[in-house]
Amino acid sequence: MQRIGIAATAAAAALALVQVPASAQPPTTAANGPASWTAPSCTRVTGDGSVTFTTDDGRTLAPTSGTLKATGYTHGLVALDTPGTLLATHNDALLRSTDAGCVWQRVATLGGASTRLAAAPGGRAFAWQKNGRYLARVDGTTVTPLKAPTARVSGLGTDWARPGHVRLAGDDGQLYDSVDGGATWRRAGTPAFGGTASVYGVAFDPADPDHAVAGGMATGGAVTTDGGVTWRAARGLSADGGRANLFDAAVSPADPRVVYALGIDLVEAAPGSSSEGRHLYRSADGGLTYVKVVDDSAAVKLTNGTLLAPSPVDPKVLHFTYGTYFQNYGTDLFRYDASTGRVTATHNAYDGVSAIAFNPARPDVMYLGVDEVRVD
Repeated sequence: MQRIGIAATAAAAALALVQVPASAQPPTTAANGPASWTAPSCTRVTGDGSVTFTTDDGRTLAPTSGTLKATGYTHGLVALDTPGTLLATHNDALLRSTDAGCVWQRVATLGGASTRLAAAPGGRAFAWQKNGRYLARVDGTTVTPLKAPTARVSGLGTDWARPGHVRLAGDDGQLYDSVDGGATWRRAGTPAFGGTASVYGVAFDPADPDHAVAGGMATGGAVTTDGGVTWRAARGLSADGGRANLFDAAVSPADPRVVYALGIDLVEAAPGSSSEGRHLYRSADGGLTYVKVVDDSAAVKLTNGTLLAPSPVDPKVLHFTYGTYFQNYGTDLFRYDASTGRVTATHNAYDGVSAIAFNPARPDVMYLGVDEVRVD
């Protein structure tokens, strides 16, 4: 079926320290940091159509020169500390922009699809496949495959205070450390749930990889602030303090005490219940205690894989998405504001938005990694 590949304008609707070997150090850049970034100077994005941007929370999206022509997903999207440089992954392609997101070029082919990205100091990034084994280091346009220390990666965090240091989580919640840019690894601490539970994912604090939040199957959440040496069980995910699935979490870049999470209260999960137990949660103590802030509903649809993107400057704001190709529905881009408790939404014609990044100097510029689904 023919799909719309150009972003559409939509109306907003309100809804109720270790020494690192020299060879492992990332390349330096002349002027790093937000002050040297600028907003995109274009009104049209040149590329294959997999990345666009918005400056008004999704009411209008920049049109793209290319239109996605086959099923594809853009799961990785990051802004680097090299001025104006972003990376994205669309299927097995690594894309790069050096002008704040106006022009995108394919620079490499990766060894895995559905690959995510984590930015690191010095213009570096790590590409990794959630629930897979693919792992690579990206320096400029050079991709170096790495050997993951676990069969299934459930999370990856970088360390802006220690270049070369990266932390990775396995699907049992065990953490692993590398101080040489991912060339070698060692176990760190103990598994999040004692190795007795399956882990959906581990989210790392972007400012401190010692702080991580793990989500378990029927075991809720667990948080560490000492790099996995000790883990504490989260509270508030279930109505009676009992079982819950915690699918994903995101630590606010603006305040590490604030954590957003997506899960199901299994006590409420009976078929036919108003939300079937699915909620967005918010924690104000680093992931130890949660309150339910958004329920799954006809107006605000949550799935087990809902993308969570906290604002980089306001810990009270969370962006999240719902998209589907079914009946040409498109994608809702939601904005939750904890100061009012309100959710607002904008809509576009893409089949999905799988990644969100923010311009370091102009956080009102939000980059979107978009999807296309073709059904014959």
